[in-house]
Amino acid sequence: MAQDKGISPSRNAPQSVGRIFAILDALASAGGTMSLAELAVAAEAPKTSLVGLLTGLVAEGALVRGEGGRYVLGPRVLSLAMRVAGGEELVKLARPVMERLCEQTGETVVFGTLAPGADLAHYLDRVESTSSIRYAVTIGERRELYCSSMGKILLAFMPEERREQFFQSVKRIQFTGQTITDEQKLRAEIATIRRIGLARSSDERIIGASGIGAPIFGNDGSVVAGLVVAGPTDRFLRRRETHETLLIAAAAECTKLAGGQISAA
Repeated sequence: MAQDKGISPSRNAPQSVGRIFAILDALASAGGTMSLAELAVAAEAPKTSLVGLLTGLVAEGALVRGEGGRYVLGPRVLSLAMRVAGGEELVKLARPVMERLCEQTGETVVFGTLAPGADLAHYLDRVESTSSIRYAVTIGERRELYCSSMGKILLAFMPEERREQFFQSVKRIQFTGQTITDEQKLRAEIATIRRIGLARSSDERIIGASGIGAPIFGNDGSVVAGLVVAGPTDRFLRRRETHETLLIAAAAECTKLAGGQISAA
C-alpha cells in the first residue's frame, strides 16, 4: 500500500480560489490601490486569467475599481474585517465623516462599538470639539450601556437574547438624578430608540454633558457600531434638533461605507 503523504490545500484547491486569496492578501498588505499588472504578479497569474475574477469580485462588493482601473478592497471585505477585528477598518473609513460632522456641529464626535465579551460601550475613536468648553472622552475608554447615548444605541440594537441577558445580569448604578435605573422605564426608552433610530441622553452619566447617538449597520442588518455627537448640556440642547439631522445623515454614510443596510426594526 502506498504511503499517504497527506493533502496540501494549496495544491488541491481550485486555482481560482487560490488566486482570489492572493488578490485579497496583496491588497490588504499594500494598504492602497493596485493595478491589474501588479495583482497579476502577486497572484502569479496571467493578466487575462484575472480579469474575470476581478470583475466578479467587484460585482460582489469585495473590490472597488477606481480611477485608472486600479483596485482597492471593497465594502463587503471591509465589513467582514471590521466585524472580526473590532471595527478597526471602519474606524478609518468613518474618520472623514466624523471630522465633517464635528465641523458642522461644533461638538465632539465619538465612534464606538460593544466591548468584546462585556456589556459595555467601547470608544474606538473621537474627533474633539475645538471649543474651550467641550465634551471629552479617552480612546479605549469603556462606559455603561444604560446611561449614555452611545451605550443606549448599542443596547437598543443588540440581539434580543443578549439584551434580555443584560437586563437580568447588569446592576444599574444611579450616577446622577437623571440616570434611568428602573427596568420598565429603560425598556420603554429602548423601544423608542429602536423606533426612531436615535438615542438621547442628558446629564445621565455626568451632570452637564448631553449627547445623541445613531446606529451604524453592517451588511446583515445588525448594528456594528454607534456614532455620537456630545457636548455641554446648555449649549447642546439649544441645537439638538439640527445636530440630530446631521448625525442621522453621517451614520447613514458610515453604514454605506461598511457595506451595510438600514434595519427595518
